[in-house]
Order: sequence, then structure tokens, then C-alpha cells
Amino acid sequence: MRGGYGYQLDQGDTLSQPWYNFKYWGKRAWAGFIAVVVIIIVIIIIVAVEVTKKNAYPDYTQLNYSLAETYSGTSFFDNFDYFTGYDPSSGFVHYVPEAQATALNLTYASSSTAVLRVDTSVGPADNPNASTGRFSVRISSKNQYGLNSLFIFDVVHSPLGCGTWPALWLTDPSDWPYHGEIDVMEAVNVVSTTSNQMTLHTTSGCSMDVKRKETGKSLSTSCVNTTSDNAGCGVDAGSTTFGADFNSAGGAILAMELRSAGIRMWQFGRSSIPSDITSGTPDPSTWGEATADFPSTNCNIGNHFQNQSIIANIDLCGTWAGATSVFSENCSGSCTDYVANNNGSFTDAYWEFGAFKVYSAS
Repeated sequence: MRGGYGYQLDQGDTLSQPWYNFKYWGKRAWAGFIAVVVIIIVIIIIVAVEVTKKNAYPDYTQLNYSLAETYSGTSFFDNFDYFTGYDPSSGFVHYVPEAQATALNLTYASSSTAVLRVDTSVGPADNPNASTGRFSVRISSKNQYGLNSLFIFDVVHSPLGCGTWPALWLTDPSDWPYHGEIDVMEAVNVVSTTSNQMTLHTTSGCSMDVKRKETGKSLSTSCVNTTSDNAGCGVDAGSTTFGADFNSAGGAILAMELRSAGIRMWQFGRSSIPSDITSGTPDPSTWGEATADFPSTNCNIGNHFQNQSIIANIDLCGTWAGATSVFSENCSGSCTDYVANNNGSFTDAYWEFGAFKVYSAS
């Protein structure tokens, strides 16, 4: 139009199309769209996998257990070997053989209980004295156990005393740490009342940063012996589960189930022992949540735990109880000086056990 107020649209000009009209998208736009879709799908898959892993939990179906072995009565210690070698935990201790333990009254058994204790006879004025370590005992069951085993430990008294490192545990003494370690009861430098610590120790490939069903408090999630100075993946069983209050209450029943689905431990006070344990027909599926639950989600139980022997001992000082920062929490001076020169302070440093029973499921 000439001489007017309109204008003419040149043939090369175009009007912009809306971005959401895919009919007009070029190759670059389509490539960007596909890339965004792929990223979203990958994110969804990753989130779904992580949620699934977080909620994964093994199937602890009921197993039918039958009694396989009993450790009890005056023959209690006949089923154990006495360890006399170098203490692997660098303890200030001399583990004595059976004959010497009997002569020093460090192990003895009646029809109802068995006692394992630290020596109190050797004082600083004696010759020889305890300047290189105090006499104590470490026993290991002659039989070994694997998957589908249920252990019932009747513990009447837990050891007390500065410098003590008592433990009730299981491992393969000839192949640690490759066949794992299960600590059912353990504490150090107990002078009054404290918490029992239930712990696993393994080689690489075992972690407890997964869904768990337990009443205890998780202390760490890596079970691997090369992390955190071999602290293991421990669980605090509760404030009065070891020491003076535990002893004054008559002790407790400790139960540990070892199976491919996981390892579970319970601690039952005298007034709360399940009737099926008392009757000799234990059924963990009826006991409720375990005190400590170590599921197989990120840990192949069958690979990590084999040929387990029952072990009870009272170490002295060593890498845990003797560490300056640990010893000083409840005790004064140095651990080795205390142990060497205070024989009268170990009168309560003893384990007292009722029967140990081992059940197996086919």
C-alpha cells in the first residue's frame, strides 16, 4: 500500500511460534527434550532403588530349633579348651592353663553355676609378682557352630573392676577376622553400672547402615575390622545391662540367633524370660524386637561368620580397657600399674554362668 498508514510483511519475515508447540520444534529442541526426559527417568530409578534399599529387610521366618548341646553343671569346663598363648588384644595378662586355673581357683563349677575369675592372690610384695601381668582365664569351646544356630546363655554375674575387659563372644580362633566375631556381652573398666555392648567384627563388605528392628541404640554401622580401630558395629543394650545393677538383679538370659537372614541378640532380665526358653523350646519369632539386630541386607552372614567357638574371658588393660582416654573415664593412674599392684581390687572381677545351651535348626 502506498501513501497509507499500513505496512507490508516481507516474505522472509516469520512470526514466532509458542515453545510448547512441538510441531515446529527443530532437531536441537528435540535433542534437548529427550535429554531432559532421560535425566528424569534416571533420577526416578535412582530414587526408587535407594528407597527400596532403605526399606529392604530380611525374612526372619520361624525356624524350628532342637537342643544340640548343653554346657552345665560340674562338667561345664570339660567342654572348653584353655587359651595360653599371647593375648591378641595386647592385654596385661597371663592366661593360665586348666591345671593352674584349677589350682588358683580361677575356674570352678558346681551343679548349678560355673565361675571364671581374675587372680587376687598375687600382690606387689610377692615373688614373682604381677609386674608383667596378672593371671586370668580365657576359654574356647571345643565344638564350633555355623548358620541356623541359637545360643542361650544364662549369665548370673558380670565382672567388675578397673582394668578389666570381660567378654562373652564367638569367633573362629584359628581364622580371625575372616570368619567374623560376635560379641554378646562386653564392657571395660566397669566400677558400677554400665551398658552391655553387642557387636560384630568382620572383614570388608559388612555394613549395618540399613533398616533394623532393635530396641538397643546403634553405636556405629561399619563392622569392618580395619575401620575406627576395629570398633565394629556395636549396639548399646541399655543403661543397666552390665555391672552392679545387672548383678544385683541376678543377671539375665542372653540369646543369640545366627542365620543367613541375620544375627539377632536379646537380653532378658530374670522377670522377663520367655516361657519357651524356660521350657526348652525356644522360638525367637515370638520374642518381639531384638536388643540388637544385624540383618543380612548389606552383609553376607554365611560368608562372614563360620566355625564359631564360644569364648569367655577377662582380659586386663589391652588396646581398649588400657587406652589412657578410656581408662581415665572411671579409673585413676595407669592401667598396668593398677592391675599389677591392687590384687585386692579384683574380688568382683568374675563371670558366673548358669547353663549354656545351643540349639540347631535343620
